[in-house]
Amino acid sequence: MMPAVKQRPERVPVLGGMVPPPEMLVPARPDRLIAEDGRPTPEFRRQLRHIPSWRNGASVLSLYAQTGAVMWATVHFGPWSWPIGFVLMGRTHAQFVSLMHEAAHRLLFADRRLNDFVGKWLLGYPSFTPTEAYRRVHMAHHREEFGPNEPDIPLYADYPIAGDSFRRKLLRDATGRTGWRLMRDQLNGLRSTGRRRRQSFELLGVQAVLLGAAALCGYPLVYPLLWLAPFLTVWRVINRLRAIAEHGGMDASSDRRATTHTVHQSAAARFLMVPYNIGWHLAHHVDSGIPFRNLPRYHRALRAAGYITPALEHPSYPSLWRALRTAG
Repeated sequence: MMPAVKQRPERVPVLGGMVPPPEMLVPARPDRLIAEDGRPTPEFRRQLRHIPSWRNGASVLSLYAQTGAVMWATVHFGPWSWPIGFVLMGRTHAQFVSLMHEAAHRLLFADRRLNDFVGKWLLGYPSFTPTEAYRRVHMAHHREEFGPNEPDIPLYADYPIAGDSFRRKLLRDATGRTGWRLMRDQLNGLRSTGRRRRQSFELLGVQAVLLGAAALCGYPLVYPLLWLAPFLTVWRVINRLRAIAEHGGMDASSDRRATTHTVHQSAAARFLMVPYNIGWHLAHHVDSGIPFRNLPRYHRALRAAGYITPALEHPSYPSLWRALRTAG
């Protein structure tokens, strides 16, 4: 009789290692804009929730123009420009995903059908994301951060982590191992049934159109080298650094300051990593129905009311990443 195989106990993720102490989470001073819990007053909320559809449409068109310009310049200026173009195309994926995130919240266009069409076909599928599936899991994240249906606990747990572990994670991202593993899981949808299978075929159809467009322009290698490869590498690094700066080491709480970091937004960070105001993430979690253009205004009101204090706001992303890792 063979000995029973010893089952490895499932590891329980450790949460809360970066939560601010309770004495830092003082109630806001209620004023005409902000309530004690940080939520906007009814009139202010009405102003903040206005969706500027025309301006957002211009942002989508501008994103496509920027993408084409980066690709053209990279090809036109020759070999020395390829590393720069490669990094900038990782930033481009951050832009696509940020606007897709806005559409997933139905905040990109006031017209729901237009919002969902653009979010799905012009933003989500080009950036390898089925927007409808993303919306379902992302709404679970907003309903209760770190709750039983939180989709990203493995990404946020155990911080602060050892420095060598932090570097290994980033190396896996930068070399494409993380991206390829996630891409493989996504391609498994082709063998699935129902909605997941349909979305997988739609996504691949859009990618085939992008490859065909590159070939028609006479540069078929632009697709694998300036679209697919940056997605699998540069974007994965950006995504991890951004995600842990949003929720790394935090924990479940009714106070969003215990679930979400707040970070001072520099011009460099907004350009490279957190476009379209996605870096004002605490404001986004206090009221997730506010379009991205109004998040800086809401953030300023939260600071004026004392809901966000200098002690709570990290001075930069590098300072927060340093706090998220220990020696080693």
